Amino acid sequence: MKLVKWISLTLLAASLSLLGGCQLFGAAQSSSANSSFTKSSLPGGGLALPENERIHLSTDKQWIAAEGHLSDLIRLQWTAAQAKPAIAWADEKGVDKTAIISHDKANNPEQHDHKHISIETTMSPTGKHKDELFTRFEIPYDTDVADIRTHSSNFNVMDGILRVASKEDKVIQFAKNDTNNVITPVWSLRASSGEQGGNTGADFHITRHDDQGKAMDSAVTVSRQKGNVGIGTAEPESKLDVNGDRIRIRNSNTPESAHAPGKVGDIVWDNNYIYICVAKDTWKRTELKSW
Repeated sequence: MKLVKWISLTLLAASLSLLGGCQLFGAAQSSSANSSFTKSSLPGGGLALPENERIHLSTDKQWIAAEGHLSDLIRLQWTAAQAKPAIAWADEKGVDKTAIISHDKANNPEQHDHKHISIETTMSPTGKHKDELFTRFEIPYDTDVADIRTHSSNFNVMDGILRVASKEDKVIQFAKNDTNNVITPVWSLRASSGEQGGNTGADFHITRHDDQGKAMDSAVTVSRQKGNVGIGTAEPESKLDVNGDRIRIRNSNTPESAHAPGKVGDIVWDNNYIYICVAKDTWKRTELKSW
């Protein structure tokens, strides 16, 4: 069987070298023409191109709907449900360090179907899963809306803008992750839909969710038109609109005099008075009485 496999690989190499759309380029064309494929020494075997050679693929094919033609030049196919065709990058010792993998079924039949393409990199060489390839980024297929996932990864936008755009509500969720990638939101940042002109609509909401992930209410709302902030109300009618029966200033403060430093609108209290700054460095007070 090994002899048959080796003969097949050699024939494949010969075929590749003769393809009009596949050319080998090295230091000079003459050296490339005389180069030959060898058996790979890496785990799993396969074909190895001569060192420092490269493959050039080109095409003039266009999309043909009837054939489902994608003008693809490399196509990887799995012929068993749990197979995992991949493109892998190895270091100078032949150890896989990164990979792009697509697969359907999990190795463990008790797990849910994976159905995704993933980008994988190795774990820390000093950690629990030393040098193991681990999924960092995955995009599912066989779904109309792909739930793109990251694992053990920080997402940094070093320059530019991180944008969420949609004709519907624009939402960023904070959620807990249960088994089989079931996501249950606990908080949401949401810009509502319904831009109506005149800076109306598309108000900003901080929404809280119950233990089942159902939205309960907008804990905080900011009106895009007027900039009003609502606490416990989705329709704030003043700069600060609190839908509740009390507000709390936790710490007391007694101005040193009626002309102590202060800004218009400052409000403080102590055991005997409520103080309001009515002009710069100008305070008035009202006495607190028991009843």
